[in-house]
Amino acid sequence: MAGFDKSLDVEVFGKEAQFETSKIRVSVMSYNEGRPKLQISRENLSNDDGSWRWSKLGRMTKEEAQEVLPIFEEALKEME
Repeated sequence: MAGFDKSLDVEVFGKEAQFETSKIRVSVMSYNEGRPKLQISRENLSNDDGSWRWSKLGRMTKEEAQEVLPIFEEALKEME
């Protein structure tokens, strides 16, 4: 079986909600023109140099969920 080829992974939709020290991105990805899949990721603002660093999404606060829900719904429409 061949390995993952990043060049075949295409973002069909992508939008993010930004908060004070983190941002959550909702994407629809299609690998090798296959079935679109929803992806949710988080980035946290680094105190060291002010750059964004990927982090496991894990849990969301109520406020984060309320901000992300409309983006989630928009992404689902893109998957139709």
